[in-house]
Amino acid sequence: QVQLVESGGGLVQAGGSLRLSCAASGRSFSAYAMGWFRQAPGKEREFVAAISRSDGATYYADSVKGRFTISRDNAKNTVYLQMNSLKPEDTAVYYCAAVWGMVRSGPAGYDYWGQGTQVTVSS
Repeated sequence: QVQLVESGGGLVQAGGSLRLSCAASGRSFSAYAMGWFRQAPGKEREFVAAISRSDGATYYADSVKGRFTISRDNAKNTVYLQMNSLKPEDTAVYYCAAVWGMVRSGPAGYDYWGQGTQVTVSS
């Protein structure tokens, strides 16, 4: 069982940066692949980025590639999402998710979810 708590969301102007954090409680954090997803009003939840449990391999949606960076600190049981060059279309609630084992491609593959943190990018 893993509990996830996101933080770091807020209001930022276009072109600005934010860093989201997701703190995990429970055992064996390093055994979980971690992902970030987002959901804008009226839209489905979509994949943003993911990081493997062991070798740190990372995966990104095309829409954020080159602007966002996912990382993890297993000693702190925390995963991060550094978001640079933010655009108004990045506005959404951002969710952290965990799955035992390998990275999954879609939200249905993840077993544990945080409550979400709002990111709003003004133009």
